[in-house]
Amino acid sequence: MIGLLLSIFIFNLIAFTTNKRLTVNQILHIWCFTTAFQMASDVSLEFKYYGYWYFTKKIEWSSYLAHTVLIPPVNIMFLNWFPFGKKRVKQILYILFWTLGCLLYELLTLLPEPYGYFHYGWWNIWHSAIEDPILLVILLVFYKLICNIEKKK
Repeated sequence: MIGLLLSIFIFNLIAFTTNKRLTVNQILHIWCFTTAFQMASDVSLEFKYYGYWYFTKKIEWSSYLAHTVLIPPVNIMFLNWFPFGKKRVKQILYILFWTLGCLLYELLTLLPEPYGYFHYGWWNIWHSAIEDPILLVILLVFYKLICNIEKKK
């Protein structure tokens, strides 16, 4: 639990003190999208198929922290620093850099408690290596959709 709470504090602090790009409206959209998207995928992967889980295989209040306040600030940081307007190669390298960072963080969460809180079932780091860049691209597409809607208003 210590690792999760420390991560939540650090990620939120960095996300909200360094943000220079995202508006409050965009942050709210990203936060809600991230939470809903994560909950939707975790219902299957975590609770039905036991691919992975937080803390225990049961539904617990502590795992809601991981679902609702851990990943959204990471996505805010990713979008805030994304090299929009730069060459595609730089954008791809940025996504790969963030994927590597996410994978390293995931490995840290596998540490024993109280620092670790994540557990693998049949899931492994290679599944995440494939999934993470796809999720980051989906996040980018959603962010661009929000920006386009805001422009039309």
